[in-house]
Amino acid sequence: MEKLRKYAEQLNISLSDGQLARFETYYRLLIEKNKVMNLTAITEKDDVILKHFADSLAIYPAVSVCQDWDHKALRLIDIGTGAGFPGIPLKIAFPQLSVVLYDSLNKRIVFLEEVIAALGLQDITAVHGRAEEGGKDKMFREQFDFCVSRAVANLSTLSEYCLPFVKKNGYFIAYKSSDISEETKTAQHAIRILGGLMTDISTVTLPSSDIKRNFVTIQKIKPTPKNFPRKPGTASKQPL
Repeated sequence: MEKLRKYAEQLNISLSDGQLARFETYYRLLIEKNKVMNLTAITEKDDVILKHFADSLAIYPAVSVCQDWDHKALRLIDIGTGAGFPGIPLKIAFPQLSVVLYDSLNKRIVFLEEVIAALGLQDITAVHGRAEEGGKDKMFREQFDFCVSRAVANLSTLSEYCLPFVKKNGYFIAYKSSDISEETKTAQHAIRILGGLMTDISTVTLPSSDIKRNFVTIQKIKPTPKNFPRKPGTASKQPL
């Protein structure tokens, strides 16, 4: 995991030996479970370190300008977390965060609970459910300082999934790849309706690679109207 230490340093993140040991355990659990369950197509260790672990942490420059990320016990929810990216790497690197991992497939939630227990992580939970349902639940609606997502969906749809979880003055930050200029233009209408304001688009080149990751930062400036999110499936079929 020394490669990850070096990658993290390039992002201005310092990882201890104990944190690197947790990443090592996470990698082993991921690869073992992946033999019987489809969690990731990326399995080579160096690739996982770069394309999952470092990629998850690459959000740091975007979030660190939003709030006192390193010291505050901020609440973060990871929508469509899948195998735990980016939520678990962020929790390992920034243990003061209070994290919810949210995913619609229960088998993945069971795996994430195994990871949380094996890594001895505190103040992190894995929750099974659809984002459209969670966004209506008073336990989760407008309760988070940050919502993050690496899920594959257009930004309009993703905003309807994610912005309802964010409290006023909090942030939704989407992990995006490739050229997103057209996508961000068409999403402006949806973001405005949902109570958000796009405040920044930043690009990070993953360390020692030519892989570019875009981060779209959306601040929640007013409450999301009560009729959003719409019924399950609607946001993807009929984006705002």
